[in-house]
Amino acid sequence: MGMAASALGGKHLHTSWKHFVIIDITLLLLSAPSVCAQCRILRCNSDFVAVTLEIGIIGGGGKEGANAGYCSALWSYTLCTQRTARACRGDLAYHSAVQGIEDLLIQHRCPKTGPTAQPRPLPREGRAPEYLHCGVFGDPHIRTFNEEFQTCAVQGAWPLIDNHYLYIQATSMPTRGSSYTTILTKLTVILKNWRECAELQMYQVEQDNVPPAFVDSSVTGGDRRGHQSLRIHSHDPGRHAEVWATHIGTTIVVRQVGRSLSLSVRSSRAIVESYMPEQDLQLCVWGCPVSQRLETPYAHLSMPAYTHCSSLLPVRDVYFQACLFDLQVTGDLNSSGSAVVALEDARAMISDPDRVHLVLVETLRHAFFGPV
Repeated sequence: MGMAASALGGKHLHTSWKHFVIIDITLLLLSAPSVCAQCRILRCNSDFVAVTLEIGIIGGGGKEGANAGYCSALWSYTLCTQRTARACRGDLAYHSAVQGIEDLLIQHRCPKTGPTAQPRPLPREGRAPEYLHCGVFGDPHIRTFNEEFQTCAVQGAWPLIDNHYLYIQATSMPTRGSSYTTILTKLTVILKNWRECAELQMYQVEQDNVPPAFVDSSVTGGDRRGHQSLRIHSHDPGRHAEVWATHIGTTIVVRQVGRSLSLSVRSSRAIVESYMPEQDLQLCVWGCPVSQRLETPYAHLSMPAYTHCSSLLPVRDVYFQACLFDLQVTGDLNSSGSAVVALEDARAMISDPDRVHLVLVETLRHAFFGPV
């Protein structure tokens, strides 16, 4: 019956309804076929169940010895997931399993020593935190946390952010009539649990459906002493939503502009950099792979695309470049809206006005003057 059975057995029938929902989501994902042939998360799951059946302590039991054996099984389960981490990156079943194990380790009060380390504490900074911004919009174009800008041809599911506290995955599909340009059609946000501050929460967005609530229909989470560490808000349901995770100082804005989804994130450097070596594929951190990067087509000053984008974006920055790319590729004037709202989000999320208009001289020279 998988990990859900172990969580529901024994003395844990008093678990809250919300935890049952989380376990159900985890079980559903673990039961689905893996997106990668080399991902061994289902094998890790079956091994864990086999061990707990063998020692007869599904649910952790009520005795100290049984609980110690259950914790040992959880540690082995964790080690198995770490070994398959690289092959399973981008697999939601894998990330849900990792989060489920973490919940059970806390639930059973397993000692902090074992084959694997416990999650890091929330970073503490002696001074005001440095906030970083990532924007993904249009074709998609990516402005990374490290102030790089790229246009990507990636297709399928790719992780944008993957750290100890937050996981965001984007799915891109080819645009109509094109074999190499793509648009964002789905976004999945997993806010990982953090002890008393917040339980695991998931938010999913699909094309033409930007919901004003988390997947469990709630709009808040992490209630403690009258304060909610998680909150979702929308002033245009179906087209816009903002997720505020105050316990990690992170804001996530999701929009649909035309046929494409867009994402803007503001998070502190300490949170952005809280990842392990195996979490080495994050488009918001390192950008898209070199083989997946596209150059902006040359645009002469007399071209309609140049004139249109100039009227919307007078500064010749990366947003102007993105506008040119989308308009030339699609021929749709509405496609320029993605760059406009991405710039608006950047203005709201970047405190230093001088850093808002990112200008990359070499890429802009190619776009405006052609190959040198």
